[in-house]
Amino acid sequence: MITKDTTIEEITEKYPQTLDYLSKNNIRCIRCGEPIWGTLEEAAKEKGYNDEDIIKIIKDLNMI
Repeated sequence: MITKDTTIEEITEKYPQTLDYLSKNNIRCIRCGEPIWGTLEEAAKEKGYNDEDIIKIIKDLNMI
């Protein structure tokens, strides 16, 4: 299960089916050609997402 504390590296390794969603939402990932380390929450906040947005992103990712 993906949480706000799941690292981007873990998401790309364990949940590759979610990478299109991340890319469409401008959240950097290795597949996008931008190596990133850190959590999903950190990456989303870097793009300006607030806590409510991040909750929605997590729900969406876990439904993919």
